[in-house]
Amino acid sequence: MPAYGFAHLRSRRDHPDIIEYLERIQETLDPFAGHFVIHGPPAEVVEGSWPGRMVLIEFPGMAEAKAWYDSAAYQEILPLRTDHIEGDLLLIEGVGPNYDPRERAAKLRAQA
Repeated sequence: MPAYGFAHLRSRRDHPDIIEYLERIQETLDPFAGHFVIHGPPAEVVEGSWPGRMVLIEFPGMAEAKAWYDSAAYQEILPLRTDHIEGDLLLIEGVGPNYDPRERAAKLRAQA
């Protein structure tokens, strides 16, 4: 089951470190088969509000996502981003290809 690194980036200060981070991040993802799915374009907000930008990185599974985040290569470049961009990062499992939200609804109904 795929897993994702989801970042909500709320503020950014232009700094050369951000450019270096962008130049180096892919080499930290490659050993864990991680790739960008979304990388920060402004979103069209159709409900509520969304301050900032989003980044979504896909991995084959949660083990790879955690291993990437904990890797020495990523930890080395992490301050290049966190020192200049306020935000949150989550690692989260995706749903499988046969996911049916009706099954979740049935479980919730049974618990109610």
